[in-house]
Amino acid sequence: MAEVVAVHGIWNRQPHRTPGQAAADLGVQWEGTLGAGYRDAGLHHLRAPRIAAAYYAHLLRDDGEQAGAPDPESLTSAEQRLLTEWALAHGMPQEVAQGPVTAMFEPTLSWVLRHTGGVGRRTAGLAARALREVRTYLGQQARREAAQDLVRDLLTEHTPTVAIGHSLGSVVLYESLWREPYPEVDLLVTLGSPLALPRGVFDLLDHGGLTVRGARPPGVKRWVNLAEAGDLIAVPRPLSDRFDGVDTDDVVHMAPVDCHTMGMYLSCGMVAAAIAPHLAAPDELTSSASGD
Repeated sequence: MAEVVAVHGIWNRQPHRTPGQAAADLGVQWEGTLGAGYRDAGLHHLRAPRIAAAYYAHLLRDDGEQAGAPDPESLTSAEQRLLTEWALAHGMPQEVAQGPVTAMFEPTLSWVLRHTGGVGRRTAGLAARALREVRTYLGQQARREAAQDLVRDLLTEHTPTVAIGHSLGSVVLYESLWREPYPEVDLLVTLGSPLALPRGVFDLLDHGGLTVRGARPPGVKRWVNLAEAGDLIAVPRPLSDRFDGVDTDDVVHMAPVDCHTMGMYLSCGMVAAAIAPHLAAPDELTSSASGD
């Protein structure tokens, strides 16, 4: 059984693998990167935990649907609104987002990159790709429930101590933990999360009738949220401004380029340091920290 269930974020579609193969591959990959995180945290003597990956990307895209960033002409009105809310969360003035989407798409992305220290068109493309996947999940109830069912099946099968959600996966996991009967986990870790994005995400969440503020899911004992300083998806910050029950809400400084991948986050010592106390005996932690 896996000690950790982890839920991927955007841009993880693997069309040439079955969902089972994709999940297995992600689990192996993430165990390796989390092992690097354990070493980064000085926890060399501890075994990195086994990870069961929740793979749901195939549920959000139809066969034959074009991959890559959406063309401005193809954005739906809901995706246009999400783009605007995301940019406004970065501080963009309202006037930049005026006019038809074909006129404001490039200026909006360019403004965000200039004013946030973004690293170029790849980052903008990643943000644009997020639009369609986030809106598909939040706007199509059947797909939304199917993704949550998949996550909840893994939580039931493995009864993990730790549950990790990255990017859009933090939204899927958070909503899954709010469905009754509430799954119980000792630690919820959200990484690069857009949960607090007003109107575009937060106001569409299904979390027990909450409206003004979100909250830690009932079956979760502790909640840690981490966001890389250059992660453009994790806005607005801090998450605890909009959610009660976030025990730790920190910024990490790791990646000048690769700033929004699960691998980057799992290789970070801060993530390992948050997870390890829930999985290792106290004497094991002490031994590792002393270098014995």
